[in-house]
Amino acid sequence: MNYAIIVAGGSGQRMNSETPKQFLMLSGKPIICHTILAFVKAIQDIEIILVLPAAHFDKLDLIQSHLNLSTPLKIVAGGNTRFHSVKNGLDAILNDEGIVFIHDAVRPIIDTNLILRCELNAEKFGNAIPCISVNDTLRKIDGDFSTHVDRANYRIIQTPQTFQLAQIKKAFETEYKDTFTDDASVAEQAGYSIHLTEGSIQNIKITTPFDLQLATIYLNN
Repeated sequence: MNYAIIVAGGSGQRMNSETPKQFLMLSGKPIICHTILAFVKAIQDIEIILVLPAAHFDKLDLIQSHLNLSTPLKIVAGGNTRFHSVKNGLDAILNDEGIVFIHDAVRPIIDTNLILRCELNAEKFGNAIPCISVNDTLRKIDGDFSTHVDRANYRIIQTPQTFQLAQIKKAFETEYKDTFTDDASVAEQAGYSIHLTEGSIQNIKITTPFDLQLATIYLNN
């Protein structure tokens, strides 16, 4: 069985909007609906788990009205941090076997090939973390000084961060640390090797009005 935990805890602050960004409209649908449909399209047998702030549970009717899915969505309350939100999502999965995708709700431009590549590599290696190369020059800040670093040694990490369920559930048995910036960092702290896989430059995270314009272009091409 495959599962997708869609983490939707964002606000509209950087969008200059009172509407949380995952519910902003993109080509006729809320952003989060495009995200859900991408997983439903890619994998026939998948259970979608939405992790939302309890204050946004009233948006479920809006979401479902744009989806027309044959299976119901499971909705779970988010926590104080991403770590706690993902943990709540994992706790809602009673099974310990299968593959779970953990994905940002505001990354709606995710193609089927990327999803299937993550699934395949997670089955093979235990996890699959999509990434893209760094194109810009990087410098490391050290107090008042900075030094050049080789960008070839760095990657930009994306979602869906994909795991065998038993592995990531075991990893999330730990206590929260502020060094947990994503799900891979939790798995790594538990002793699991992290397997990077090819991401997509179009798999952007919508956080600003410009990102929304760019997503519209990508979606309509």
